Amino acid sequence: MYNLHTHTLLSDGALLPSEVAVRYIDKGYKAIALTDHADYCNIKPLLSAITAFCNHWPKDSGITILPGIELTHIPPQQFNPLAKLARKYGAKVIVAHGETPMEPVTPGTNHAALLSDIDILAHPGLITDEDTLLAKERGIFLELTSRKGHSETNPHVVKQALKHGAKLILNNDSHQPEDIILSDRLAMVGLEAGLSKEMVELVYKNVEEFIKKRK
Repeated sequence: MYNLHTHTLLSDGALLPSEVAVRYIDKGYKAIALTDHADYCNIKPLLSAITAFCNHWPKDSGITILPGIELTHIPPQQFNPLAKLARKYGAKVIVAHGETPMEPVTPGTNHAALLSDIDILAHPGLITDEDTLLAKERGIFLELTSRKGHSETNPHVVKQALKHGAKLILNNDSHQPEDIILSDRLAMVGLEAGLSKEMVELVYKNVEEFIKKRK
């Protein structure tokens, strides 16, 4: 099992990266990405810290940890340049903070993010047909999340993805220790949103292939 959306005390999480890693190992995960919140003010030092941690993480620990970032509440026109900077500074997983109805996200964020070099559109809310098709064309994952509030639009995201053939990903969006759920519970998030068991298996197959390319 895999989770490519986590937060540490480097942004608004509660745990050190090492604590996050150990807790995910304990819950049965094989790979995670550290994707703390970033904008222009912190993207360079944040990715410096995350990549240093990942580069020193033992290869035989039982879990792969990828350096990443979540571009969060930025003006839509900043997605393209910030995604380029994130790659320059070592991000292997770029998450965009999508248009969840739970927060005041700037309209047009989903579209601008999907036009930039991101890997995952997190909690995309009531994503449109146009943007779902764009995600498919660009090979960007649409997130199904276990996070309270953001998860309310999971069924809509599933409906749109199945309608247009876009790729899905199951993520925790963990901030606190209690957010790090058992791997089989994360799979249930997909089932509860309308995926079949076979579809959940396909989701994880696609994620595994992505991780292999990013190692």
